[in-house]
This record gives sequence, structure tokens and C-alpha cells, in this order.
Amino acid sequence: MVAETISGTTLLLALSGGVLPALLWLWFWLKEDKARPEPRGLIMLAFFAGMITVPLVVPLEKMTLAISGHIMVQIVLWAAIEELMKYGAAVLAVLRRAAVDEPLDPIIYMITIALGFAALENTFFLLNPSLDIFGGIITGNLRFLGATLLHTLASASIGLAMAYSFYKNKVIKRMYVFIGIMFSILLHSLFNFFIINSDGEKILTVFAFVWIGIILLLLSFEKVKRITNLKIRN
Repeated sequence: MVAETISGTTLLLALSGGVLPALLWLWFWLKEDKARPEPRGLIMLAFFAGMITVPLVVPLEKMTLAISGHIMVQIVLWAAIEELMKYGAAVLAVLRRAAVDEPLDPIIYMITIALGFAALENTFFLLNPSLDIFGGIITGNLRFLGATLLHTLASASIGLAMAYSFYKNKVIKRMYVFIGIMFSILLHSLFNFFIINSDGEKILTVFAFVWIGIILLLLSFEKVKRITNLKIRN
């Protein structure tokens, strides 16, 4: 079995390469919520919920291989499974709690779920026995810059939809969440499609567009903060 060939050192390096970058990004995003920070216990719960989602996603993605052999269908199905499972984990773990009491909170928790998911996914990637572990960590840096940010951006799209509809009625909220989920699946699918069909130079171009998305996300944070402040003043 593969598990029997993994040494303790390899496992430690893989965990370090997968989890530490995700925690660094989590620290960065939590700074955006420093005015009214979320309970650390719920942040930890959301992060671990994201991690637990990974082993649940893997068998579902394998099942889709029997549905269609068309690469584009597979890309969309896998993106849909991951985004829906991350959202489901967020709903079950944190989004229904009383602590989610302002528009910025759903974004923070969706990002935290995404980073937990990316942490374990990247760890599994680094544990691939076909990779030299140190070479894998170098390759994993590309996932740190690209795939990890893609998970963040895609899940944050759902969080933003929830933020913009935070003070609206249930029907509008559901419509916004549906749009947010569809947009997250589209982003995820496009990223995977271009990564699969790109050579080394074009991959950097794909990552550049993801970084642009992150900048837009940061700008959106400021808009959501203004929504919160306006509601408080009223």
C-alpha cells in the first residue's frame, strides 16, 4: 500500500508544504476582519471542516469518471463537486451560527473553508509517490500561488453573494447564493481547463488572472465593510 511507503519525514514535509502556506493565507485574510474578528474556535472549525471535505470529494470525483469520458464535462463536474461540497461544509459547520451576524462573516468563513480544503489537497499532492518530496514542494509552490488562490477566489464568490444579500429577504438571498455557486463553478472550471491545456509559460498567465481576481476580492472586502458600516449608522 502507498501509505506503508510514506516515511514520517515525508509526511511531515508534505503537511508542512500543504498546511503552512494555507495558514499563512488565512492569517492574511483574517486581518481584513480585524475590526470585528470572528471567534477563533469557529475559524478553526471551519478550517478543519474544509480539510475533512477533501476525502469526501475524492470518491465522488472518481464516480464521475463513469459518467462521461469528455474532458470538459469532467472538468465541470469536478469543479461543481468541490464547490458544492465546500459550501455544504460551510453551511453545516458555521454559516448557520449566531456568530455570523454581519455581511463580512460569510466571506471570511467561505475563505477559511477553502483554505482548509486547499491545505489537505496540497498535502495529498505532495505525498504523490511519483514525486521526489523536495521537488514536490517546489512544484507545490505553484499550487500555493495558483490552485490555493483559485479555491479562495471561488469560495469567496459564494461568500460575496451572501454578503451582498445579507440584509435582503430569503428569496433574494437564495437567488444570490445560487448565482454565487454558479460563478464559483465557472471560475474553477475555467482555471482547470486552461491549466490542463497550457504549457509552462501560459500557466503563469493563468495565475496572473487569478491574482487579478484576488485584487478584485480585496476591493470587494472594502465595499462589504461600507455596507456594514452604513447599516450600523442607520
